[in-house]
Amino acid sequence: MHETTTDERIIVPGPAGFHPPSAAQLGVLPPNPGKGLLYGREVDEETVMEEIARVMLTGRNATIFPGPLVLWNWNAHAAEKARAVLEIAAQIPDVLIIPMPDYRPKYPKVEPQEVINPNHPNLTIWGNKIEACIFVGVHCHYANLSLKMIRAGTNCCTIALCAEQGHEDAMMTVRDCDAAKLRSVAQVIKRVREEMGIALPENGENVRFTPYQSRMVHGGKTHTNPLDFTLSDPTDGSAAAFGHSSNQMQREA
Repeated sequence: MHETTTDERIIVPGPAGFHPPSAAQLGVLPPNPGKGLLYGREVDEETVMEEIARVMLTGRNATIFPGPLVLWNWNAHAAEKARAVLEIAAQIPDVLIIPMPDYRPKYPKVEPQEVINPNHPNLTIWGNKIEACIFVGVHCHYANLSLKMIRAGTNCCTIALCAEQGHEDAMMTVRDCDAAKLRSVAQVIKRVREEMGIALPENGENVRFTPYQSRMVHGGKTHTNPLDFTLSDPTDGSAAAFGHSSNQMQREA
């Protein structure tokens, strides 16, 4: 197991203050294939996955933030990655899932227990007292924006599971995350969880709803089993309410 000391860590939870230097300014670059970033240092990606597991299993109000690339059932690839994200969620007791369904600013007010928005992600972090989170399925430029703002203004430990080259402004990142690699993350979390002696609920209902989600969507229910979720048909569906079409998403993916 690789352990970084405080002196070795470059990108760490904040708050780093107003307009802190970017990771690139601090000399941190995206990882090479087969590698990941652990607090700004390049290490083997499985080492990063193990630290992701420990942080998500012990962090206060650990949360997964799925973005449009895994939220909307645009095609078979998106659906397969979405299932893999749910498998990750299934290994983390009491985890929250708060979506990033759209990138446009939510003015005059965002409901932090309903969504996270890349233009003011700190509001959702603060509103739910989140100290560990995973970004997955978010277009890279919006993920970069969110990660910088979260590091500047919160104490949240950020994790980016990226389909491209990874995110140097996250405390931890794994690159080239297709469905198979996301499932590898889930398996590592399962192994580390068992090594730590952390059990899942017997009924499998380990995903916790925010009070808003519970009240407005789920009739007062507090938890659910993520593996019971059924994907809808690959149509535009509710994404149309956010001004998107499947053709637009396929061009951007």
